Amino acid sequence: MNPLPSEWAIRHRADACAVTQRRFVPGEYFYTLLFHDADGYRREDLSEEAWFNRNQNIQPFSFWKSRYEPQRTPEPLIRENAEQLFCHLMASNDPPANACYVLAVMLERKRLLKQVKTEQGPKGRVLIYEHNATGDVFPTRQRAN
Repeated sequence: MNPLPSEWAIRHRADACAVTQRRFVPGEYFYTLLFHDADGYRREDLSEEAWFNRNQNIQPFSFWKSRYEPQRTPEPLIRENAEQLFCHLMASNDPPANACYVLAVMLERKRLLKQVKTEQGPKGRVLIYEHNATGDVFPTRQRAN
């Protein structure tokens, strides 16, 4: 059984060290530690200084080193257009399965939709997506290979 995406909810990269609270500067190396606890996965981003001074007896589930780059300015126009197109297609009587599938995956990557379930329908697999903001549900046929 595959875990649902909500069970893998890991917060985004932080802009500051979890230990020192110092903001990262562009180009600075930092370490991401991923811990698995009772509530799921917990992410901590540490500066190199905090990484080398940490308690090494506490082992993360996983860790990696990255270079900090500030978040890019979002492209709201493109995101809104894709979302509007998806909603428009899904509201039609016979939505085109391939186009809806591609748009759903794109919107899932942008965290506007989340896949909540997979069912086997008469025409193949049906992926059930839920809109994060509105709670609307969209059954989408998986793209044919």
